[in-house]
Amino acid sequence: MRISPLHWIVAVALTATSGAAIAETKPTKPADKPGAAAPAAGTGSPMLVMESKDWKVVTASGGKAKVCFAMTKPTKMEPPTLNHGEVFVFVSTRPAEKVVNEPSLHFGYPLKEGSRVTVDIDGKKYDFFTRGDGAWFEKTAETGAFIEALKKGKKMTAAGASARGNPTSYVFSLTGVGGALDGAAKECR
Repeated sequence: MRISPLHWIVAVALTATSGAAIAETKPTKPADKPGAAAPAAGTGSPMLVMESKDWKVVTASGGKAKVCFAMTKPTKMEPPTLNHGEVFVFVSTRPAEKVVNEPSLHFGYPLKEGSRVTVDIDGKKYDFFTRGDGAWFEKTAETGAFIEALKKGKKMTAAGASARGNPTSYVFSLTGVGGALDGAAKECR
């Protein structure tokens, strides 16, 4: 597992281009609308490749290496009184590193040091370890089962704690995740 700054660049660029979900697999233009984040040195501009209902496929380049992300934002954030910032689920593919379908979450705030984020897909729980404002799947040997649960699932929630100790939770739509994962795989063959 490698923590990629591209996650955060893509998150900011995607935030600038986010809008209502459109029909499955409709191609879109690069994330170059006003307010889009400038890429970090050595990275290509993140490009929104397609939308698959509530999920998006974004590509970016780091040097000569292409990275593809299937990603989504929460449909509900709790408690509503907190400033959650930008929150995303990413499933990353980095062919140059032989990484396929690496799940992670990005939070708009630092997480409690040493804590875990629990992701629940239709009653099946998965642990993610935390570092800074990110969380990564704990058991890499079970990544395939996690991805299958995403594809077949109806509802996904994630719960954790901020560095200040505030419990937080999120609901994510899984509508379109299969199309987005297929799209990311196609982009990063």
